Amino acid sequence: MTTTSRCSRRNFLKQSAAAGFGFTFLPAYLTAARAAGNPTLPPSRRINLGCIGVGGRAAGTIPSLTSDGHAVPVAFCDLDFKGSRKIEGNLETWPNVTRFQDFRVMLDKMGKDIDAVSVVIPDHNHFVAAIHAMSLGKHVYVEKPLTHTFAEAEILMRAEKKFKVVTQMGNQGHTSSGAAQFKQMVAAGLTADVYKIDAWKEPSLWFMQSKKRISAYPPEEKLPESFSSWDLWCGPQAVKPFNSLYHPFGWRAFHQYGCGMFGDWGCHIIDFVHHYLKLGLPTAISPVRLDDYNKVIFPLTSHIRFQFPERGPGSPAVELMWKAGADCHPVFDEKFGDLQEDKSIKLPALGEAGTLLHRKQGDYVIMRGHHGDASRIHPRKVMLEKWDAVKAPKPEYTHGTNFIQACMGKTTTTSPFSVSGELTQVLNLGMIAEYLNVELRFDPKTKRFVGNDEANFLLAGAKPRAEWAHYYTLA
Repeated sequence: MTTTSRCSRRNFLKQSAAAGFGFTFLPAYLTAARAAGNPTLPPSRRINLGCIGVGGRAAGTIPSLTSDGHAVPVAFCDLDFKGSRKIEGNLETWPNVTRFQDFRVMLDKMGKDIDAVSVVIPDHNHFVAAIHAMSLGKHVYVEKPLTHTFAEAEILMRAEKKFKVVTQMGNQGHTSSGAAQFKQMVAAGLTADVYKIDAWKEPSLWFMQSKKRISAYPPEEKLPESFSSWDLWCGPQAVKPFNSLYHPFGWRAFHQYGCGMFGDWGCHIIDFVHHYLKLGLPTAISPVRLDDYNKVIFPLTSHIRFQFPERGPGSPAVELMWKAGADCHPVFDEKFGDLQEDKSIKLPALGEAGTLLHRKQGDYVIMRGHHGDASRIHPRKVMLEKWDAVKAPKPEYTHGTNFIQACMGKTTTTSPFSVSGELTQVLNLGMIAEYLNVELRFDPKTKRFVGNDEANFLLAGAKPRAEWAHYYTLA
């Protein structure tokens, strides 16, 4: 174990123990320790960001977090400041921000100057970065999906309560007029008796192209000179030989490092229905179709059926059918189409991704796209009759500024770990079904699979490498 690792482990355990005894952490903006080059805003009106991941998705996340002028980056951490995708924008906007390769070093050296941390790195490292920052009393914004495993999400939900920090997962649509509208529609009873949900996503990522498919881990290639440490990139996971299919972007395809299409886009497609219909955890997960199935990368096409239990009056058991790839679009019944002057029936375009909600009454369906898209009732004449409940309100904040304002105590986040953690666990369960390709029964109370030891092992997965094991010890 390196000196950095030992120091990081001591700090993590010390801070975790402090939180357990009820100690509180003094935010950096209330201390005298400030990084140089901050805006002229007084300390009580600004948040100092430590950014773990500067390129890729962070090219949009960091500008979003800083867009209202109440947050500023004071530390950048990335393993490849030259080769990461789209990294130039953030480096040019904030050229004087101190740079690190190891987030543990960043937090050890600059923790006193950091109020909040953004975690925008490959899925398999989300957990270790987030829990380290939380143990130091830092608010955390973590890109979706929240974690790589079911157990990691469980720990982060407990950590949110233990460390009493502000949290947000990066499913941007959850702070949007579309989210506020859906919540409003639920309150008005428009989603009552939904018993079936179709969810779909057209193919887009490289592993959903048949000509690019692989069924074995790729061979070793020379590590780019700009890349600081492949060992650090692998984090708690086993170290496979470097290949350009992993970095800078293709890692999402691999079971060992990513979460596939369901883990990626599921956060933007089923998030509204999962949260506002209070679906919770499923009782059964059944792979219906997994094209070119293997245990190295996610399927070419994936159709999975989830069964969610009844939640009370007006909330019957729900079947959610997820389809990504070929034949993903659901059948839209003509009776929900709009009658035209020539007596023809016009059906809506389904688009690249979305959900279609079916009610037991069969009087109308509710369709939504993805991210922050608004919902629409079909037939249209029914939507017009219920327009007061369907009209989308305007949100006060964007997803990024919602997090920053919550860090300042002015609001609460819309996708805290208490919400996004359980959504991520649903995604994790789907990923396990994609890996095993067997029907699974699940007990939401015990949070264990019924009669399948291999599936239960995958809830946490293989033991993390020794250097990272202490992050998984939170009680």
